[in-house]
Amino acid sequence: MQTDASAQPRAPSLWSRVTAVTDYFAWPLRTSHYVELVNPLWASHSLQARVEKVWDETKDARTLTLRPGVNWRGHRAGQHARLGVPIGGMHYTRTYTISSAPERDDRCITITVKAIAGGRMSHHLVRQIKVGDYLPLGLPQGDFYLPDAQPVKPLFITAGSGITPAMSMLRALIAQQRLPDTAHIHYAPHEFDVIFGNELRAMAAQHPRYKLSLQLTQAISAGSAAERHFSAAQLDALCPDWREREVYACGPQSLLDALEQHWQGAGLSRRLHIERFRATQAPIPPDAVGGLVRFGKSGVQASADHLTPLLRVAEDAGMNPPHGCRMGICHTCNTRLLGGCVRDLRTGKLLNDVGAIVQTCVCAAAGDCELDL
Repeated sequence: MQTDASAQPRAPSLWSRVTAVTDYFAWPLRTSHYVELVNPLWASHSLQARVEKVWDETKDARTLTLRPGVNWRGHRAGQHARLGVPIGGMHYTRTYTISSAPERDDRCITITVKAIAGGRMSHHLVRQIKVGDYLPLGLPQGDFYLPDAQPVKPLFITAGSGITPAMSMLRALIAQQRLPDTAHIHYAPHEFDVIFGNELRAMAAQHPRYKLSLQLTQAISAGSAAERHFSAAQLDALCPDWREREVYACGPQSLLDALEQHWQGAGLSRRLHIERFRATQAPIPPDAVGGLVRFGKSGVQASADHLTPLLRVAEDAGMNPPHGCRMGICHTCNTRLLGGCVRDLRTGKLLNDVGAIVQTCVCAAAGDCELDL
């Protein structure tokens, strides 16, 4: 049988009528489960993607070209999707920005992943994934995207892998032939650390309305290292008309905090649009302590400090609890507090009411505690 994705059913209404009948014979499974054995991309009960290509952007960043299954719907430039990977017999999920433009004509998308220190999944995606692998995929989400109306003079400020949503937007604007007067300030340690470096420089050369300023924060050059990081003086020099632009920023927490402070001080917070890869954390009291975490359903217990999210504590103890965004947005990791006390790392608030909902991806132990996991 031909298993190319192009042979997938093209008439959903007819297909649904056929499977409504065949599902009676497939019980207790569904027809989709058997179709999945032929080609996982045809399954309608789940969404998977096949790895079509891998490309190393830098020494520690890789772009994966994925072909989603039949349930995929188009994304907006700048949105993200959840990606699943089985590692060591456990299933992990992380959220990654879609770095390709929606205008691709091959039905594929790309995600670009940078391996981070201590990151199980990022290292696996960058080092272990190969062409032909199938990965569980979520639908596109997020509200960090350009408006439908023509944006007026956008300014992108990005750093490291934070360039991925901006790249999707730039590719989309160019594909739609509506690239406006655009400024882009991007930070990276060295020239060879710039993700999409060659493409960015080609864009700047081919499109006069796109002005790229690469700031190499650890390069050996004139001026101090501090001068190569974001500052009000640097912004004025690189983009004198920044007050007139809509700003789209993504990068490490320190950069985003500095941008928020600067735009708030200028009374222009409404013009600053930020995408974060991690939840913002509140200051934690210096006398905060962790404790012994008991997982009631599984019978597992583990020692935890006061900063490590309970989701990571559970995973390090060999558990595989439900999770999704790992930022406190999707609530997939929600569970109940059976006893003790935990702290919401985003707000610093303590939760000690039995039965309280705990988001394990953004809460840490605040003494001994027990969770309904």
